[in-house]
Order: sequence, then C-alpha cells, then structure tokens
Amino acid sequence: MPSQLSLVPPPATRRPASPALVVVAHGSRDPRALSTVRALLDRVRALRPDVPVHLGHIELNAPLLPDTLAALGDTEAVLVPLLLSRGYHVKQDIPEMAAASPARTHVAAPLGPHPLLVDALQARLEEAGWGGTPRRTSAVVLAAAGSRDPEAKTDTTRTAHLLAARLGVPVLPAYASAATPTVETAVRALLAGGRRHIALASYFTAPGRFATECAQAAPWIAAAPLGTHPSMAHLLLHRYDEALAAASTAVPELASA
Repeated sequence: MPSQLSLVPPPATRRPASPALVVVAHGSRDPRALSTVRALLDRVRALRPDVPVHLGHIELNAPLLPDTLAALGDTEAVLVPLLLSRGYHVKQDIPEMAAASPARTHVAAPLGPHPLLVDALQARLEEAGWGGTPRRTSAVVLAAAGSRDPEAKTDTTRTAHLLAARLGVPVLPAYASAATPTVETAVRALLAGGRRHIALASYFTAPGRFATECAQAAPWIAAAPLGTHPSMAHLLLHRYDEALAAASTAVPELASA
C-alpha cells in the first residue's frame, strides 16, 4: 500500500515573471496622441498577456518615464521607444533616464526601419484610397517629424526605400521640422518628374500637430498615422524580445571577459 506522502502531488513550479515592457512615447499636447498610444498598448497586452506593459513619456504627458520606472522598483524592464528612428531621444534621453532609475533596464532599438512598419504604411495608404492609378504617374511622400541627427535621416530614408520597393513607385522622405526637404519641396520635385498622383504616407506613430500639418500639404490623398495598426503592436513585442535576447547573450560574454 503506498504511503500517504506518495499521494501528495509535487509543488507546482512557478514560471519566472516576464520582464516589464515599458513603451516610451514622446508625448504630445494633442489628446488624440495619448488615447492612440493607450489603445496600442491594449493591443500589445492582448497579444502577450504574460508581459506586464507600462507607458512612460519623455515629455508633455503623464506618466513621465522616470515616474514609471520608479514605480517598478528594482524589477527588470525593457524600454521600447515608440519612435521611428535613431536620434537624441533614443541615444541620450531614454538611456539617461534608464540609468537613473532603480529598475534593471534594457533599452531596445527604435521601431524603424523595419518591414512591419512598411506593412502598416501600405495599409494606411490603401485605406486612404491608394491603388488604381498607373504606377508611372504615381508617387509617395513619406512625411516624418525630422531630426538634426543624420542617423535619423538615414533610418527614414531606409524606410522610404523599403516602401518604394513594396509599392513599385518613387517614395521621397520629407520632414516637418529640423531636416530637409519639406513636404512641399518633395511634392514639387515629384511633380517636376511627371508624377501627378502623389500620396502622403504619414510616418508618425499617432495624430498630432506635425502629422496634421503634413497631411494638409498633400496634393492628393493623405494616409492616417500608423496608430494602432496590428503591425505596430507586433513590432513593439519584436523589439522587446530582441532586447531580451541581446541581454541574455551579453551576460556570458561579460562573465568570461
């Protein structure tokens, strides 16, 4: 007869908690931006219920990133910039805020460039009415915020090349501030080249002043910002996983150094 102890099931092994995902948004005075970002985070939570998802802003909106990190204490967290290219915020602001926090942080790469962004850009253009015009007369202006950092321009140009390859038409990057050309200049260049159907792809994560101003300069159709497109949620999680994988491989290398 088996002993009573043998009938007791072994204790369940608890899986270690997933590191927090902190989405780092820029912040905006436009209330549509905050509501869009919150809806995007809900999409991320639905995809990965096991991952604690938090929001932190660089400026203008609460919660600010330092406050979000302080609330996490000394837990592990991956900071994923809700930004589309490299620049001052990615290189300076976010790492400095992370270093000053008690949390054990990893900073992921910005979202762009990446094919998932091209998926979202194409979908937004099609929602706005892209398609049905001859390719020889069509073109796209990829409107972005702009930065003085040359690597930000390199990243946006790379996205323009990826979108051009996808659509089979010229795609010119243009900027709302801090970089050239402007949307108006890019439109004139395309018109001079015989392109009559010029669409504007909105390379912004959410509605705001820059996105609105760029859309108003569109000579034909203007797509909506990337917003809550499913590819955005998948890309945030991809950058999260990517940063964790990089951190796990870096630890043995440091230990053996």
